[in-house]
Parts: sequence; C-alpha cells; structure tokens
Amino acid sequence: MPALTRILDHAHIPELPNPYFGKVRDCYDLPASANLGPRRILISSDRISAFDRILASIPFKGQVLTQVARFWFDRTADICANHVMSYPDPNVVIGQHLTILPVEIVVRGYLAGTTGTSILTQYKAGTRSMYGHVFKDGLRDNQALPDAIITPTSKAFDGGHDAPLTVEEIIKTGLLTPAQWEEVAAKSLALFARGQKMAADRGLILCDTKYEFGIDAAGHILIADEIHTPDSSRYWIAEGYEAAFKNGTRPPSFDKDVIRAWVAARCDPYHDPIPDIPPDMIDATSHTYIAAFEAITGQPFVPDMAGDTPLSRIRTNLAPYFTA
Repeated sequence: MPALTRILDHAHIPELPNPYFGKVRDCYDLPASANLGPRRILISSDRISAFDRILASIPFKGQVLTQVARFWFDRTADICANHVMSYPDPNVVIGQHLTILPVEIVVRGYLAGTTGTSILTQYKAGTRSMYGHVFKDGLRDNQALPDAIITPTSKAFDGGHDAPLTVEEIIKTGLLTPAQWEEVAAKSLALFARGQKMAADRGLILCDTKYEFGIDAAGHILIADEIHTPDSSRYWIAEGYEAAFKNGTRPPSFDKDVIRAWVAARCDPYHDPIPDIPPDMIDATSHTYIAAFEAITGQPFVPDMAGDTPLSRIRTNLAPYFTA
C-alpha cells in the first residue's frame, strides 16, 4: 500500500530562482549562462487537479507523471522534438525555456468526458456544433468518432478557465499564425495516432489527450509539459470497453476520471466546495496511477524512497541549481 506520508504536496524551494507555481507543477526559471540558454525546472507535485481546481494530493503521482511522460517523449521525438534536457530526479525535468503557445491542443477519438469543455458534456446538453465540428444526433456516451478530431481551447495562464476555440477564431484573433496552426495540428494528430497504436499494443485505448506546444529560441515548435500521461489523457482498458459501451456505463479507466467522477457525483465541482476526499479514495487513486504506469509502459513501478521526504530528496538533487 502506498505510504500516505510520502506525499509531495508542494515543491517550494527558496534557493531556486524565479518561481511559478501551477496547479500540478512547481517551476523555476534558470537564467542563461555562458554555454546554455534559459532553462526551466519543472517539478511534478502529487497534487491532482480537475475542474480547474486542486482536489487532493496522491502519493507517487508526480513520479508516475514524470516517468510516463519520459517514456512517451523518448518514443515520439521523431514526430516532434520536445523540451527535455535532463531528469535530475524522478519528479523533475530540466527543460528548455519555451514561449508557450496560447492554445491548448486537445485531440479526441471518442465522444467522452466529464468537464464542462468535454464534447460529451456539451453533446448531452443538446449542443451539436462544437470547436468547429458538427456532430450528428443519436450518438451514445463514449462512442468512437469516425476520425480523431482536434478541439482546441484557450490556454489560461492566470489559473482561469480554458475556453473552447475554433480554428477560425484562433487564426482571426492571432493566437496562432496559419502556419503555426497547420504545424501543431499535424503534429498533434500524428502524436495521437502513435499513442493510440502503442496503447492498443498494451491492451489500452487512448481515448483523448491534450498537448502543449512552445517556441524555442530558434523559432522551432516543440512539445512541452507532458505527453500521454494519466493526467493529460484518458485511457480505457480495451477488454472492458465493449461491455461498458453496450451497458451505457463508463469504461474501466487508468486516469484521473476515477477521482474526478467521485467528486462530480457529490457536488457541482465548478461552484461548490470540494468535499473532503477520504483516505481510502486517496490510496485507491495512488494505486490507479501506479497501475497506469505499469500498463502504459510495460515496466514495473519502483517508487523512489530516498530522503526523509520527497521534498528533501528533490532539494538534494537540485542543489547544483541553487542560487547564492
């Protein structure tokens, strides 16, 4: 059973410069040096977010996310270069500092989701035109789409809510140039196709995912943040999909839908206080993340138990980056 005391609920490290604390990652910007350009330290905490809110902290979640992303970055670099420079700790990435594009690319292969921006939520509310796509009547929950589609949203850098966009809106408002859109769209669909194929080989369905892109100092578009992790993606277990679809139930999954569905069943998560999540749900969610790592990668998960706490271990591994 995962140790509930081995939780990284934050990575606030005063010796590191230029902090930025996101919903899940705590980041620090390193200035350029004589032989290196500006870099960013990205530390994956164990916080879990959904509905644009922090719900809880899950033991080993940050290590799972970092290592699953590492697995996929290594296997998709031929499709799109990424920001990774090194991994000084199981929860940490040192990446190139990118100018993040203000559009989040969400690729969907199924009519699914629980959030307000998901196509299933909007479809069930009667909407048939979303993100520039038109959906016919009579579709069922979690039904496969004829082809993967992109449903872009604005990127809320200030912690606000992401908003649905169409390609026309993206171009008209100058969020991306036509050439940038064509490049990120093509790369996103290719990454998703690779992810679906590799997931299928592991007995999984990659239902949908989101990508974040940025521009490096040379003007190249790179993929940043994470890729095909249980936080950025919805995975279903393939052998349980058909029965669930037939019965109109949620397919068995390896993603944060586990805890997201628990919260959504007990409150309006966009407006109501989030109920306290019991320890057994925290523990079950930790097991889900660990099982996801093993199912996605085919490798055993080995938690890093070095240091008195995860934060003390990370501080030790990042000491070379401390400023005077």
